[in-house]
Amino acid sequence: MADFAAVVLAGGRARRLGGVDKVMLPVRGRTLLDRTLDAVSGADPVVVVGPERPTGSPVRWTSERPAGGGPLAAVDAGLRLLDDGPGVVAILAADHPDLTADTLARLRDALAGDPEAWGAVLAEAGGRAQWLVGVWRLSALREAMPSEVENRPVKALLAPLDPLHVTATTAEVSDVDTPSDLDRARTSDP
Repeated sequence: MADFAAVVLAGGRARRLGGVDKVMLPVRGRTLLDRTLDAVSGADPVVVVGPERPTGSPVRWTSERPAGGGPLAAVDAGLRLLDDGPGVVAILAADHPDLTADTLARLRDALAGDPEAWGAVLAEAGGRAQWLVGVWRLSALREAMPSEVENRPVKALLAPLDPLHVTATTAEVSDVDTPSDLDRARTSDP
């Protein structure tokens, strides 16, 4: 049995990319979604929140309710498909092209090393948290989840949990929101 589960957010409108299905864009031979699923290959189960698409990995699919309800609603929908299982869950956006299994291992190790911590997030060199690249104690997320999740930011749930910050060692904290982000992801070395 895996020592963690994963919830991957793969919805959104990608307005700054002209409304394309962002997570299906190829970067260095793999879609953004498959690159994220590669990073959580050791997780069980893996829940993807968003429209069903072809993937190279087995996943459980779900959608936030109402559709388009935002990232906190997506996290809530994903958590609803998890049993108490391993007790640790990775919460990830599917638009981080340089995320790796090593990234997730460092986050899980940080959390395991501090039994008082409720989560660990990847942080930029300046300390700014990347809220959608983190691992969390499932019980803490469930306890902190507000009853109203529609159109609320994920930070509203996660920041009060005061997670550990794990500094990114590479471009693993980068995401794809704009055409220039996509170009950088496609032309940079991993």
